[in-house]
Amino acid sequence: MRRFFTFVVTSLMAAPVFAEGFDRPIPQAQSATAEFWYAMACLALVAAMVLVQRLVARS
Repeated sequence: MRRFFTFVVTSLMAAPVFAEGFDRPIPQAQSATAEFWYAMACLALVAAMVLVQRLVARS
Protein backbone atom coordinates (compact mmCIF):
# COMPACT_ATOMS: atom_id res chain seq x y z
CA MET A 1 0.00 0.00 0.00
CA ARG A 2 2.87 2.35 0.82
CA ARG A 3 4.49 1.83 -2.61
CA PHE A 4 1.17 2.44 -4.34
CA PHE A 5 0.65 5.67 -2.38
CA THR A 6 4.20 6.84 -3.23
CA PHE A 7 3.65 6.02 -6.90
CA VAL A 8 0.36 7.94 -7.01
CA VAL A 9 1.80 10.98 -5.23
CA THR A 10 4.89 11.16 -7.46
CA SER A 11 2.78 10.67 -10.58
CA LEU A 12 0.50 13.52 -9.63
CA MET A 13 3.39 15.80 -8.73
CA ALA A 14 5.05 15.23 -12.10
CA ALA A 15 1.85 15.71 -14.10
CA PRO A 16 2.27 18.31 -16.87
CA VAL A 17 -1.25 19.57 -16.18
CA PHE A 18 0.12 22.00 -13.62
CA ALA A 19 2.87 23.39 -15.85
CA GLU A 20 2.51 26.87 -17.30
CA GLY A 21 3.27 27.60 -20.92
CA PHE A 22 6.48 29.45 -21.74
CA ASP A 23 5.95 33.07 -22.74
CA ARG A 24 8.82 34.36 -24.81
CA PRO A 25 10.25 37.65 -23.58
CA ILE A 26 9.75 40.55 -25.94
CA PRO A 27 13.01 42.39 -26.63
CA GLN A 28 12.94 46.07 -25.83
CA ALA A 29 14.25 48.71 -28.20
CA GLN A 30 17.55 50.34 -27.27
CA SER A 31 17.43 53.90 -26.04
CA ALA A 32 19.52 56.66 -27.58
CA THR A 33 21.70 56.69 -24.46
CA ALA A 34 22.42 52.97 -24.79
CA GLU A 35 23.31 53.40 -28.45
CA PHE A 36 25.65 56.28 -27.59
CA TRP A 37 27.53 54.26 -24.95
CA TYR A 38 27.71 51.26 -27.28
CA ALA A 39 29.28 53.48 -29.95
CA MET A 40 31.76 54.83 -27.39
CA ALA A 41 32.68 51.29 -26.33
CA CYS A 42 33.21 50.27 -29.96
CA LEU A 43 35.48 53.25 -30.58
CA ALA A 44 37.43 52.49 -27.39
CA LEU A 45 37.86 48.89 -28.51
CA VAL A 46 39.13 49.93 -31.93
CA ALA A 47 41.54 52.43 -30.34
CA ALA A 48 42.84 49.75 -27.96
CA MET A 49 43.36 47.32 -30.83
CA VAL A 50 45.29 49.95 -32.80
CA LEU A 51 47.52 50.63 -29.79
CA VAL A 52 48.15 46.92 -29.27
CA GLN A 53 48.99 46.46 -32.95
CA ARG A 54 51.49 49.34 -32.81
CA LEU A 55 53.04 47.97 -29.63
CA VAL A 56 53.41 44.49 -31.11
CA ALA A 57 54.81 45.84 -34.39
CA ARG A 58 57.68 47.53 -32.52
CA SER A 59 58.96 44.29 -31.05
